[in-house]
Amino acid sequence: MEKGEKIVKERDIFDSISPIDYRYWDKEVAKFLSENGFTEYKLRVELALIKTLHKRGICSKEVVGEVEKACGQVTTYEVYAEEGRIKHDIRALVNCIQNKVSDKAKPFIHMTATSFDISDTANAARFRDVQTEIVIPELIKLEQILIEITLREAETLQIGRTHGQHAEPITFGFAMVEYVSRLGDCIQSLKNLVPQIIGKFSGAVGAYNASSLFFDDPEKFEEEVLSELGLKPAEYSTQIIPPEPLMRMLSELISTGGILANLSRDMRNLQRTEIGEIGEKFQGEQVGSSTMPHKRNPISFENVESIWKILIGDLITVYLNQISEHQRDLTNSAAARIYGEIVGYLVSITKRLTKTMKKLKIDKKSIGRNIEIQKKVIAAEPLYIVLAANGYTNAHEKVRQLTIQAQQENKDLIEIVYEDTNLRPYFNSKIPQKQKRMIVNPVFFYTGIAAEKAKEIANRWADILEIEVKI
Repeated sequence: MEKGEKIVKERDIFDSISPIDYRYWDKEVAKFLSENGFTEYKLRVELALIKTLHKRGICSKEVVGEVEKACGQVTTYEVYAEEGRIKHDIRALVNCIQNKVSDKAKPFIHMTATSFDISDTANAARFRDVQTEIVIPELIKLEQILIEITLREAETLQIGRTHGQHAEPITFGFAMVEYVSRLGDCIQSLKNLVPQIIGKFSGAVGAYNASSLFFDDPEKFEEEVLSELGLKPAEYSTQIIPPEPLMRMLSELISTGGILANLSRDMRNLQRTEIGEIGEKFQGEQVGSSTMPHKRNPISFENVESIWKILIGDLITVYLNQISEHQRDLTNSAAARIYGEIVGYLVSITKRLTKTMKKLKIDKKSIGRNIEIQKKVIAAEPLYIVLAANGYTNAHEKVRQLTIQAQQENKDLIEIVYEDTNLRPYFNSKIPQKQKRMIVNPVFFYTGIAAEKAKEIANRWADILEIEVKI
C-alpha cells in the first residue's frame, strides 16, 4: 500500500472536519469535485496535450496509446504520496504518469505546459460538467415539482400576507409560482453561463513562451488542446484563467440558493402551529423533538436556510479570489478549494427540497380557517378604491374608521357600510355590479388574476425548460 493510500484509508469518515464530507456528501457531485475527480480531470488535460502533440507530428500514435493507458491507471493516492516526496502537486502527477510509460514517451508528457495550464483547465472542465450533468438537471427536477404544485393549486384560495399580516386574497398556486419564475430565471442564467467557462494553455505567464519554441501559431495550438476537452481559450490569460467566468457561475449558484432559502422560509412559516396551512411529511419513526413527542419540526426547510448561510459566506471568498498579483500569486490557492463545496451544498438542498415539496401536505381546511379570520374586513381595499373612484372625499380614512368599527362591533364591514347613511347612496346606485360583487364577497371574487397568472407562468416555464408536467 502506498504511503498516501495508507493515510487516507485509515481515516474514519467521522474524523472529517467539514460537514460537507460526513453529512452532506453527494456521490454524483463527488465524481466531479472530489480530489479523485480533480485528478481525473487533470489527467484528461495531460492526455489532451499528448493527442494534440501527435496531431502536430511531435509524437507518435504509440506514445498517445501509452499515455492514455497510464492516465487510466494513475490514482490520487499515488499522486499525493509523490507530492509528499517532492512538494509539488502537478509535478507529482506528471511523475506518476511518466513512471508508467516507456522512456520514448516520457519527454512528451507535460511538454510546453505550466502547472495551471493543467489545473485551471481541469477546474474549468469539471465545473462546467457538474453544472450540465448534475446541478441544472437537479434544479429542473425541483422546478417541475413547483410547477405541478402551482397548476394543481392555482385556484386554491389563500390569504396573501405582507409584513406577516393578512393582506388580500390570492391563491396558493399564485404564491408558489413566484418561485417557479425566480428559479426558472436562475436555471436559464446557469445554462447561459456554462458556455462562458474557458480554459487556457498559454504557459507560465500567459505569453505562449514555451509553445512558441515549437509552433508558429501557439494560439491555434492552445485552441486545439482545449477543443479536445470541449473548451474555448480565454482571450487573455496570465498563468491563470481570468476568474470572472467561474466567479459569475458560482455567484449565480449562490443566488439560486437564496431563492431556495426564501421558498423554505415561506413554507416553514406556513407550517407554524397557529397557521398550519402546509406540513412536511414525517416518516413513521421520525422524531421531532428529544423531549416533546408531539413536535413535528420543519427540519428540511430549516436545513435549506441554514446551508444558504454557508453559501453566502463562501461568496465573499469567491470575490476575494478575483485578485491575483501580476501574472499570478498563491493567495487564492487554499481559498479556491472551497468552490466544490458551493456546488455540493446547493445540490444537497436542491435534492432535499425536491423530496420535501413532492410530498408536501396542503391543509385546505386550515387555509380556509385562516381566510375567515379577517374575512369581515378584507373588503377594505376594494371598497375604498371604488368609493374614491366615484368621487367620495377622503375614502381611505372613511374606510379605515369603518374597519375599526366593524372589528369593535364584530360585524362584517359590508354590514357597517349598509348602515352608514352617507355611503348607502354610493353603494346602492353608483357602484357597478361587478365591483359590488368583489366588495360583498372579496374572498371569492377579489383575487385579481392570481389563478390565471399562476397557470400562465407555470406553463410558460414548463415550455421553456421542456418539462413534462404531471398533475
